[in-house]
Amino acid sequence: MKHKKFALHIGLRTLKTAVAVVIAMMIVNSYGTTSSKLIFAMLGAMAAVQPTFKDSLTSCLTQIVGVLFGGLVGILLLAMPIPSLTAAGIGIILVITLYNVLHIRYSPSLPSFIVVLLCTTPGVEPVSYALGRIWDTAIGLGVGMLINTLIFPYDNRNQIASTMESLDSEILRFMEETFDGDDILPETKKLSGKVDAIDRQLKIFANQKLLMRPRRQKQQLANYQAYRKNARQLVTHLQVLSQMDRPGRLNDRNRQRLISHGAVICDPRTLDSVTERDIITNYHVEQILTLRQELLEHLQSQSK
Repeated sequence: MKHKKFALHIGLRTLKTAVAVVIAMMIVNSYGTTSSKLIFAMLGAMAAVQPTFKDSLTSCLTQIVGVLFGGLVGILLLAMPIPSLTAAGIGIILVITLYNVLHIRYSPSLPSFIVVLLCTTPGVEPVSYALGRIWDTAIGLGVGMLINTLIFPYDNRNQIASTMESLDSEILRFMEETFDGDDILPETKKLSGKVDAIDRQLKIFANQKLLMRPRRQKQQLANYQAYRKNARQLVTHLQVLSQMDRPGRLNDRNRQRLISHGAVICDPRTLDSVTERDIITNYHVEQILTLRQELLEHLQSQSK
């Protein structure tokens, strides 16, 4: 029995998160360290280091809303003559209920955490404590955003190009299996999965801000979107072929084009007479080869 080797991989985002946390805590430490100051600076820094610029902004907004919401609820509860643990429980119920009523999509964990801290810390001055935690969180968020945006910002163009190349290989393999001389036709599930993977990567790319070259990013995104559209059309033509009982015979032009693209065609049938099946097959093959050529041109333009 073979055992899988365990490989420890420390990614760039992990390193950036650690750096952001350390710097944020060093800044907070310079004006008096307490455990709560360090915790909120750490939470802010960790929240800001996300895969895309849009995700980072959303996470920062989540933290700010959470700290403000939790601070306000905690201040209100401390003004009432309620035992600390009872107040904490009421506060958690109130936070979760208000989040649901106001349709706030963010997690209520952080404001609940602040409510518990405010209600269970003896002798706390609620307003100054809440403002202090907002400040600590803001420092963490600011440091995290700066590091995440300026130091090796996330760039998934290599992943997109790799998936595009993999899709091209699958297209050729599909055509070879379609015209290998037997009646067993390949499925398009794997090809559709490749296009779905490109869609996911393009969503990440669209949400990532490149501060230095926004015009180039916009042009690349437009090229990627055109590629995705062509890829979807190509898969549709492949699905038609896969649903036939048996593909028709290739005409000389499509056979030569497939061979020139690097496909190995084992189907020995010649087109000595033309049937409806042959016409349908050659139409879709021609569309597939034309779209594949356009995909290759997109791929080559992105590599420049």
